[in-house]
Amino acid sequence: MTAFKPLVFSGVQPTGNLHLGNYLGAIKKFVALQEQSDCIYCVVDLHSLTAQLVYEDLADQTRSITAAFLASGIDPKKHIVFNQSRVMQHAELAWIFNCVARIGWMNRMTQFKDKAGKDRENASLGLLAYPSLMAADILLYRATHVPVGEDQKQHLELTRDIAQKFNNDFSDRIAALGVGVEMQVGEETVNGYFPLTEPVIGGPAARIMSLRDGSKKMSKSDPSDLSRINLTDDADTISKKIRKAKTDPEALPSELDGLAGRPEAENLVGIYAGLAELSKADVLKEFGGQQFSVFKPALADLAVDRLAPIAGEMRRIEGDRAYVDAVLRDGGERAGTLAESTMKTVRDIIGLLQG
Repeated sequence: MTAFKPLVFSGVQPTGNLHLGNYLGAIKKFVALQEQSDCIYCVVDLHSLTAQLVYEDLADQTRSITAAFLASGIDPKKHIVFNQSRVMQHAELAWIFNCVARIGWMNRMTQFKDKAGKDRENASLGLLAYPSLMAADILLYRATHVPVGEDQKQHLELTRDIAQKFNNDFSDRIAALGVGVEMQVGEETVNGYFPLTEPVIGGPAARIMSLRDGSKKMSKSDPSDLSRINLTDDADTISKKIRKAKTDPEALPSELDGLAGRPEAENLVGIYAGLAELSKADVLKEFGGQQFSVFKPALADLAVDRLAPIAGEMRRIEGDRAYVDAVLRDGGERAGTLAESTMKTVRDIIGLLQG
């Protein structure tokens, strides 16, 4: 083998309603990527246990995320859509990566520090080891690219660190088994079984902020429903939330520099750009010098045009539970075949007795 086959992997946690930020920052990108690459899209239900352990409706939340994938245009026949817990090899590889990763690496993860807060001793071990499971999700399929937001870049860097250490530690065995790719690491050539996965970042709306506070990311957990546009919101609700979105009294600038220090204005311009598939500069060329009383109705009309059909299709798909379950079952079987192929080789590389 001389190169890794291009493959995209990404996952979304089934916790709370998906919102505009999830759509523009992730799902819309998923739909575009499936036209260019083989893709695996996963509802990462095991990851959701790091947020809370006991759920009343985790299975239905998993179905809801799947419905959002399908309603947005992801094709489950050409690509793979499944939920993580169906494929036990995710947890198996995560344990191996727990033994590859270093505690110091995990302690440096800013997301762990943010979520654990001051009471780190009371945080779950799963929250600390979360990035190791994320690395396993990606590398189980030897994915070469992952669409990520800015808040996940550090975890992807850790995934690369884990892959590189595994490749370095087992280079001779990988070569002896003939299952690797020659990779340059500094001045050294190693035989790598896992790729150093690259992030897919970009677009004018890669990071969507709260409609009530432009300094905070749009979040499913924000207590104010006015802070986000949910993918299940109807047209009237979408319009209302945009009308009520926080702004400042100044007119929109004509140049990007004019958005500096104006987080709410920049956020709304970014949302328009993401929905219209324009650059922020192009949006300002059209609306520069105009007040928000003109811009907000235009943004509301655009958001309704783009999102209302997805919301309707999502509700229709959610109503067909048998279809959603069949998609996840089929995707799980196909993902499981790929996962076991990887794990069989990993067990051989490590020297675990099997067969």
